[in-house]
Amino acid sequence: MAGEAPEADVLVIFGITGDLARKMTYRALYRLEQHGLLRCEIVGVAADDIGLDDLVSRARESIAESGTTVDDEVFTRLAGRLDYLSGDVTEHEVYRQLASRIHRYQRPLFYLEMPPSLFAPIVEQLGKADLLTGATVAVEKPFGHDLDSARDLNARLHDVLDESQILRVDHFLGKEPVIELEYLRFANLALAEIWDRHTVSSIQITMAEDFGVTDRGSFYDKVGALRDVVQNHLMQVLALVAMEPPAGDTADELRDKKCEVFRAMPALDPAHCVRGQYEGYLDVDGVEAGSTTETFVAMRLEIDNWRWSGVPIFLRAGKGLPERVTEVRLLLRRTPKLAFLRKSTQVDANQIVLRIDPDPGMRMHLTAMGKQTWQNVHLQTLFAGELGEPLEPYERLLHSAMSGDHSLFARQDAVEETWRIVQPLLDNPPPVHTYPTGSWGPDEADSVVRGHAHWQEPWLGE
Repeated sequence: MAGEAPEADVLVIFGITGDLARKMTYRALYRLEQHGLLRCEIVGVAADDIGLDDLVSRARESIAESGTTVDDEVFTRLAGRLDYLSGDVTEHEVYRQLASRIHRYQRPLFYLEMPPSLFAPIVEQLGKADLLTGATVAVEKPFGHDLDSARDLNARLHDVLDESQILRVDHFLGKEPVIELEYLRFANLALAEIWDRHTVSSIQITMAEDFGVTDRGSFYDKVGALRDVVQNHLMQVLALVAMEPPAGDTADELRDKKCEVFRAMPALDPAHCVRGQYEGYLDVDGVEAGSTTETFVAMRLEIDNWRWSGVPIFLRAGKGLPERVTEVRLLLRRTPKLAFLRKSTQVDANQIVLRIDPDPGMRMHLTAMGKQTWQNVHLQTLFAGELGEPLEPYERLLHSAMSGDHSLFARQDAVEETWRIVQPLLDNPPPVHTYPTGSWGPDEADSVVRGHAHWQEPWLGE
């Protein structure tokens, strides 16, 4: 899908001295340089009063801290692309200086690694400085904190930008197994023919983290699990699980199909949702006394369309759980009872599991007759062994943004639809139940799947 939009000829990163740059961006840029995929100059903008040499030193240090062995030749090439502009991004002077730095370029990519409250002000200042002609602007999640704020943000951005100029970055969309979902489903008849309500009895999506909020208490307490990972990451994964095949290979044809899924989903019913908070959360620095922010959420969703009508979708996400794992699991309907299948009622239903993190791969749960009784048989593959080392999420997303491929970025209508779906849970949140750290959440989460297969233990290890 590369080449839908012109390739960027300069990358401008607002917030290049921030936490995201330190943890992800420098490493991604280094790897792109290493693979010969970086072809433009890079201008960093931030408030830190430092020089270019200091920025280069920070970049090298951050790359090394990420576990990457720094090749001097590769880093020298990357450092040669860097420029730095210090200043207050709310002041016009920064944009006057930026215009003089990039005046010779025609297709800038502005990447806003900034707090969401600054998205619209920065874009408006870029417009006043006449820097948006031929430009693309990438913004990091969250895109609003509810439906109204998402609409307000989109309206302000659209005052100065066309939708085709806006890239909404969700790093989950850059993960290799998330991208593979589309191809596994539609390139393999064995999967395509069973991927619907006739064969699938339910879907479970789990995103578990085995750590707590740590030093992010003041941020997380205003967000919670629903806003942090469900409305964005997991909804985007669900769309790829459930969508119809796109008619063509353009970004908008893919995003049309994903948005069709969201439009077919009724808003969440708080009665089918359980919220939890791990024991000790209230002791984290920055968390308000008596906070009812959820660190765990479990819910039941529906998709009212021809393919998925009647198939419940169960989703859970949380911190302080036993393992770090993200997976999609399709539970298939049971085979009919036949006389020659002795004790067939003991046969477990087949399952298809796609593991997104860690060690991405796919597993099928089948059943065979052992010496005395039924036994489960697992057919599985790890993608790294079969497909080689993939691009990392931010590496892939930066490359896609610079090369004009918009397929890995969320569109306005999808963002607003996902906020619509979760809004009832924001307006009328159920009570929060505490759970021990290292458990799979509060016991009340079992009520979400009552009448269906219980929550499945995630696929761990090889």
